Amino acid sequence: MTSPTPTTPIPHSPKARSQRRYQRRVFSYISRREVVRINRMLRVEFVGGLIIMVAALIGFIAANTPIADWYLSLRNTPIGPEALGLNLTVGAWASDGLLAIFFFMVGLELKREFVEGDLRSIKTAVVPVAAAFGGVAVPALIYLVVNLGSESLHGWAIPTATDIAFAVAVLGLIAPGISPALRMFLLTLAVVDDFIAIAIIAMFYTEGISLLPLLLAAIPAIIFAVLIRWKGEWFAHSPWGAWLILLPLGIITWALFHNTGIHATIAGVVLAFLVPVRGKNGREVAERMNSRFQPLSALIAVPIFAFFAAGVPLGGVDRFPFDPIAMGIMIGLVVGKPLGITITTWAITRFTRATLGTSVAWREIIGVGALAGVGFTVALLIAELSFTDHSDIDTARLSVMVASIVAVGVAALFLVPGAKKRAMEPVTQANLVLPEEEQR
Repeated sequence: MTSPTPTTPIPHSPKARSQRRYQRRVFSYISRREVVRINRMLRVEFVGGLIIMVAALIGFIAANTPIADWYLSLRNTPIGPEALGLNLTVGAWASDGLLAIFFFMVGLELKREFVEGDLRSIKTAVVPVAAAFGGVAVPALIYLVVNLGSESLHGWAIPTATDIAFAVAVLGLIAPGISPALRMFLLTLAVVDDFIAIAIIAMFYTEGISLLPLLLAAIPAIIFAVLIRWKGEWFAHSPWGAWLILLPLGIITWALFHNTGIHATIAGVVLAFLVPVRGKNGREVAERMNSRFQPLSALIAVPIFAFFAAGVPLGGVDRFPFDPIAMGIMIGLVVGKPLGITITTWAITRFTRATLGTSVAWREIIGVGALAGVGFTVALLIAELSFTDHSDIDTARLSVMVASIVAVGVAALFLVPGAKKRAMEPVTQANLVLPEEEQR
């Protein structure tokens, strides 16, 4: 019996599927569970963003109508105990106090993203993290170049921030049919952007640290941490526990933190990082706490801040728009943000094996980058921290608001055509792709 004649192996074409290097699609891998969570978050942020817009518009109108004197007097009215170092104006209570609630919500989302979300893995975190840093570095550089040699360099961080609620609300209005992957990219990008803004405020806008108030603030913070880790699931599901126990501890921590020299809003982030993502039995804690306090932040705290922060009397900003502060902020937000985000994303796809994915076009990446130029809440806060002259502060505030409106227009030019085209396509599972390990 003769053995079979060995056959010569047929070489594969270099273009054959088996010969291609594995490429990871940057904007495709979204689990169904994550899509549901993102859509729920988008609905909340959408409503909150609309309320912020209305509150800011009312504040701006109030500052430029016959009730301007009453409005400005209200904003500058001091309230609070002088002995505790809390005799603050109403406007300061809004920016230092109420925004701490907003930063608490940001900290909860950051904690979840680092533990269970996209930021827990380098593969899924590299693009939004790199894009966020690019979207911070380029606007800051533009501002520094425009203001080189002037005394206004301290405002370099103003055009680096993205307002997630405002951006999501605008996205829902101009491009409701955008790819879920791009929605998730914008949210993750904004979360990382908030983290960078928090770090900037803590490092560059701290006047000096008072050790005693800091040590005293640690006492209620430690009690908060012990309780939330011991009975986290109970607090998350109890209708009154978080309000009657944790919220007072948070207020005490904030009050003591306010006298440390570190900006008081950072207290909200510190407390949020003490909240576990899940309890001892695996039930969600951070997510439920987020849902519990979200109305307080989105419906009360941030709108009140926007109402007072957006009240810029036009008569006091005669240097707008050709002042270096105004030009640096507006060019940074409108041009720098999309430029930094797009170039960084392009570099990732150019020098790694990552690709955009079939459902995403570069035009949409530019549009999302432009939408990140909507830098309202945090940018207005940094504007207050950057300058002492009221004229400079008002110029910076007006520049942020005008730049945010222009950024919306630029984003619409890039996003609306794609959204309309996608809305006309039949509904398929093309844009709802399983995680990378399931794809393999």
